[in-house]
Amino acid sequence: MEPEKTPSQPSLLIDPSQLPPEHRSGYVAIVGKPNVGKSTLMNALLGHKLSIVTPKPQTTRHRVLGILSGDTYQIVFLDTPGVLKKARYKLHEHMLRTVDRAVADADLVLFMAEATQKAPDTISLGHLGNRPAILALNKMDLVRNQEQVLPLVDAYMKQYPFEAVVPISALTGYNLDVLLKEIIHRLPPGPPFYPKDQLSEHPERFFVAEIIREKIFEQFREEIPYAAQVNIVDYKERPEGKDFIDAEIIVERPTQKAILIGKGGQALKRLGTAARQEIEAFLGRPVYLQLHVKVREDWRNRDRLLRSYGY
Repeated sequence: MEPEKTPSQPSLLIDPSQLPPEHRSGYVAIVGKPNVGKSTLMNALLGHKLSIVTPKPQTTRHRVLGILSGDTYQIVFLDTPGVLKKARYKLHEHMLRTVDRAVADADLVLFMAEATQKAPDTISLGHLGNRPAILALNKMDLVRNQEQVLPLVDAYMKQYPFEAVVPISALTGYNLDVLLKEIIHRLPPGPPFYPKDQLSEHPERFFVAEIIREKIFEQFREEIPYAAQVNIVDYKERPEGKDFIDAEIIVERPTQKAILIGKGGQALKRLGTAARQEIEAFLGRPVYLQLHVKVREDWRNRDRLLRSYGY
């Protein structure tokens, strides 16, 4: 997988003199525990699916960059892996370092918590450092009334000096306009970092690999999705005919490989069909997707393999 650029690298591609005088731009890291709704929120704010979303925790492994631009602002969102209580693998250590790097690079942190929880998520709070932050209380669609969350808000404010608290529902869109205004208000003045029509800096092959991994999460249970890594081996754009994509799925044990392939290759065929359909919808053009499965024992704990896979 191609290495990602760090947020400090983008060049200024627009003449600042052509912008409104109050133009604001900055990086906003979205942080919280697994399954709190970070990817759902970024997708909802962008109006475009960039981060994969599944009901299972620990879906996001990389920092996913999404760009939201308006006439007077540009927000570069950094969707981060969920903060884990304990790192069981070196892969998890990488994911936690990714969170810390995103927070360090951010102008503002959007800390997400569930409105239905009983106590503050102190483990995730420990990764905020001293960065300015907004508390976004997500899943308000599961709460009967806003007064119900006041004790939780009070408990969070005692733990961290949040600049604002916004109850939201990333799923229904509730209060996302209010959240967006709070974010823009706190961005520093400045020109955009990217062209206004750009949604991300990741290459297409990054999103193709993520879509395949999402389908693994959707179609397989227990350990299989967590032990699976997807690498794009070959990607050829063809002006005439379908694009060609060759992807390998890495697992840790022969038994996991057998499950992914299935009897007579049927499980892998179903996976390929579902992934191809979503890849075509994402790219807006037809593709030929070729999948194959390899075993690399204990890859989640092997530094050399993790580096070669882009971690």
